[in-house]
Amino acid sequence: MKKSFLLLSLSLLISINFASAQYQKKEQLNKKGAKMETEKTAIEKLFFDYQDALNTSNVNKVLSLYTKDGVFMPTGGPSAIGREQVKGSYEFVFKAIELKLKFQIDEIVIIDEKYAFARTISRGTQVLRETGVKEPEEGRELFILQKEDGQWKIARYIFNK
Repeated sequence: MKKSFLLLSLSLLISINFASAQYQKKEQLNKKGAKMETEKTAIEKLFFDYQDALNTSNVNKVLSLYTKDGVFMPTGGPSAIGREQVKGSYEFVFKAIELKLKFQIDEIVIIDEKYAFARTISRGTQVLRETGVKEPEEGRELFILQKEDGQWKIARYIFNK
């Protein structure tokens, strides 16, 4: 009888410990999932802010969305590396064209707490400032994102038409 009671008690303790471990694991996964959703929302906001900066030709706003050592790699142009070159590239772009774009986010992958990447498509129009000619504009973009000072920023950006 004592042996049966002892086996039953031991079995019950093992079951409770196993259930507790499973519950803790599930709670950790839930917390991780909620954190990932929060991070994805922050990255989506970054893209909407970038879209707004492009559509208003706001160089300072664009710069605030890049890391200090950010790299901009435009189609057919040289790479701009670092804040001053990125600033010069966007000043050149905004002097030449006026953009009205809308971003579609195709993929956001969070690699870890500091890095992520995203694929987007932008569609809209561009107006050539010199001639006033309005034409359709569409591009595919790849962004490498980095958390800097607690905020997601653009670390590397390349696009093609």
